[in-house]
Amino acid sequence: MRSRNAQITIAIVCLILGVMLAIQFKTQKTINESLKTGRVEELSQSLIEVTKQRDALYEEVQELRDKLQNIRQVDQAMADLQDEIMKANMAAGLVPVSGPGIILTLNDSNRTLQSGENPNYGIVHDYDILTLVNELRASGAEAIAVNGERLTAVSEIRCAGTLILVNWVRIAPPYEIKAIGDPEMLASGLNLRGGHLETIKILGVQTNLQKVDKLELPAFSGAMKFTHAQPVILKNEAE
Repeated sequence: MRSRNAQITIAIVCLILGVMLAIQFKTQKTINESLKTGRVEELSQSLIEVTKQRDALYEEVQELRDKLQNIRQVDQAMADLQDEIMKANMAAGLVPVSGPGIILTLNDSNRTLQSGENPNYGIVHDYDILTLVNELRASGAEAIAVNGERLTAVSEIRCAGTLILVNWVRIAPPYEIKAIGDPEMLASGLNLRGGHLETIKILGVQTNLQKVDKLELPAFSGAMKFTHAQPVILKNEAE
């Protein structure tokens, strides 16, 4: 009888243990599935956030690239504009320049006049300087100065009594004409047979022509004012 009761007790205990184990297993499985589902959802949400951040960063990078490209284009445009302005200023004589060229020095004749000779023949006149300057320009001179006065498109060379005016500045002999350009071409243009330099030499004017590797000419120092001339705006520029 005791043996039977013990068996029944053992069976009941085993049943309870089995039920408890089954419940624990099911609970653990549910918890694992819940954790797994929660982890997947968490990772999915993280992936969505990272994707959004990546897209935002990509757009920002593209925007920065576009800005950088625009800056480069503006910088290039500004550099080109500065280059054109510098060329215009050089052509107008508004900036100092340097380069190879020639120095031509002229002075009045120092010989004693003979009876009946015209005293004007041995004197350097304004038109002598003007003619020689034009010959230098025709020979490719890129910049010219007379006694330190830079010549421009509005410069004048004319007589003022016993002196000569250049840029409204009075200059006196000796006259020093400096020109930047190919020294050989400039010298050849002045030394042409029958040219003005040869003519004034014959008349007794003292001349000295030098080829130099480097000259420095100053900028035009006078006032450049346009009262009547106005720039013409082309139709396509106005549009």
